[in-house]
Amino acid sequence: MNAVGIDVSKGKSMITVMRPGKEVVIEPFEVSHTDSELIDLAKVIQSLDGETRVVMEATGNYHLPIAWMLHDAGIYVSVVNAMLIRNYGNNTIRKGKTDKKDAQKIANYAIDNWTELPQYFPEEDVRMMLKNCYRQYEHFSKIRTMMKNNLISLLDVTFPDANRLFSSPRRADGSEKWLDFIETFWHCQCVCGLTPAAFTKKYQKWCKKHGYNFSEDKALDIYASACGYVCVMPKTDDTEFMMQQAILQLKTISKTLAALQQQMQTLAEKLPEYPVVMQLFGVGPILGPQLMAEIGDVRRFHSKKVLVAFSGIDAPPCQSGTMEVRSRSISKRGSSSLRRTIFLVMSVILQQKPLDEPVYQFMDKKRAEGKPYKVYMMASANKFLRIYYATVKAYLDALDAE
Repeated sequence: MNAVGIDVSKGKSMITVMRPGKEVVIEPFEVSHTDSELIDLAKVIQSLDGETRVVMEATGNYHLPIAWMLHDAGIYVSVVNAMLIRNYGNNTIRKGKTDKKDAQKIANYAIDNWTELPQYFPEEDVRMMLKNCYRQYEHFSKIRTMMKNNLISLLDVTFPDANRLFSSPRRADGSEKWLDFIETFWHCQCVCGLTPAAFTKKYQKWCKKHGYNFSEDKALDIYASACGYVCVMPKTDDTEFMMQQAILQLKTISKTLAALQQQMQTLAEKLPEYPVVMQLFGVGPILGPQLMAEIGDVRRFHSKKVLVAFSGIDAPPCQSGTMEVRSRSISKRGSSSLRRTIFLVMSVILQQKPLDEPVYQFMDKKRAEGKPYKVYMMASANKFLRIYYATVKAYLDALDAE
């Protein structure tokens, strides 16, 4: 048994090889994540006598080059949760942390859990691209929220509540009516500095230019709203500069999100489970690709309970002696992105109230029992994931059997 422990960091790794009885076969040494050094490392590992398994922690993207290269060389590679390594072997009073000690700790973990080490398999290209595309979408969504809040704070002193003048949904290209409007009418004085008739005529031309429906009543409502506020910041070139910059940045990030959303849809359509996932109630062209991105191939989970645990919405048991806690919070030890997506799906189901859907029936039952909002939402999310697992796995198994 040759346990190869690898402590991964950015661009380099510390490697050691150990056998049972804390026998050190190869003293810790450092390897850069370059093609030549990883090929040499694979040759060293392949030259060892006996059964060899390589173990490393999951460290975001840092471990991917070395894991992919060693797996491609035909070596048994296992990527384990970093929390398992951190909680292993803490039986010493002295605290010390070095890359060499960490590599030896990982190797010892591999020896003690030899038969339970899961084998690493690289993701398919489409799934990997979809997951990374969704992570970018999440990142830019947070930035968009910050930019939107910043713009609204500027509007509070130039054109209060201008963001609430329109309720039109966002277009496919990411543009929004209220953003296009304040790009032209960025200050209250841009509206109430005109007569009602002059503004109505100008608003009509603006609607025609941007492809929006014109309503004279709406124009008069906007005029009355603009004239009813007190603007703190004056209508000057400096104010216009700040407003236009904030608007430009928000419109740019909105277009980026729309492009990423379209790309996610294109990638998701290439996956075999796409038709059956899109048939699930509450899953649409936005949430469907997000689910497939985070869950990946459901066949990598050996049961539906594992998928639920992966999402972090499971409630671990708590029992000691005669004490047994029946009401437990969810673990939150899993994919936060998946939890967010599942919660959005549950929100859609709650709003639509499909009486013939099992998830809504279960949700309604829990509400009737007097369960709090978060309790019945997470319980319904648990049921949805179980249905997802059973439905998608059966569909993929049927495709493989053909």
